[in-house]
Amino acid sequence: MSGTARGTLHHVEIWVPDLDRAVGSFGWLLESLGYTPFQSWEGGRSWRLGATYLVVERSPALTAQEHDRCRPGLNHLAFHVGEPGTVDALVTRARRHGWDLLFPDRHPHAGGEDTYAGYLVNADGFEVELVATGTS
Repeated sequence: MSGTARGTLHHVEIWVPDLDRAVGSFGWLLESLGYTPFQSWEGGRSWRLGATYLVVERSPALTAQEHDRCRPGLNHLAFHVGEPGTVDALVTRARRHGWDLLFPDRHPHAGGEDTYAGYLVNADGFEVELVATGTS
């Protein structure tokens, strides 16, 4: 792809046990962050922002029904979201879209005093971190 910086993330593919549930949680979040629907097929969907896209897929080759972010592999995805108020707004709306707040007793500084972020987990155990601009 012409003009794409070397080393830029091309795409992330996440295998999920329930496609409809993943589309409900990831689709809402990604579209809230400016991603647009990109591809759709019987077993999956993707959303694109610039040269990068994210896929959720219910693959027939899936060997387990549960994701455990504490096992080797993907722990979480972290997104820049803008100002602290955007973090707050997304965290407030997230529950209606299948996400729960992690570390509520330390929110929004669960990543440390210099970080303003929301840590969310969906029904399938996937975690995302919503990071305010200018923080770690």
